[in-house]
Amino acid sequence: QVQLVESGGGLVQPGGSLRLSCAASGSSFTIYAMGWYRQAPGKQRELVATKTSDTSTNYKDSVKGRFTISRDNAKNTVYLQMNSLKPEDTAVYYCYAKLVAGGISYWGKGTLVTVSS
Repeated sequence: QVQLVESGGGLVQPGGSLRLSCAASGSSFTIYAMGWYRQAPGKQRELVATKTSDTSTNYKDSVKGRFTISRDNAKNTVYLQMNSLKPEDTAVYYCYAKLVAGGISYWGKGTLVTVSS
């Protein structure tokens, strides 16, 4: 059983930056894919960024150039550096992990990011 714990959310002004972290425990092996989804009030959960163990990355179009996902495979930890934040980035951000390609997803409890002046 994999457990994910996120940290780093909070309140930030438009144009500001935040760094989210997510540490996975319960896996002895390098996790195949880790990444971030987000869910704004009244909206569906959407993919923000994902990174596989072979360094392949994928970003939501609206965050390209502003957000950067990185991983420390030795620690089974994933980070999301968010720059030039906009009010529309306000959401609960969820960390996810897949142990193997096509496998089930494990989820963290989420961390709230609020972008507001």
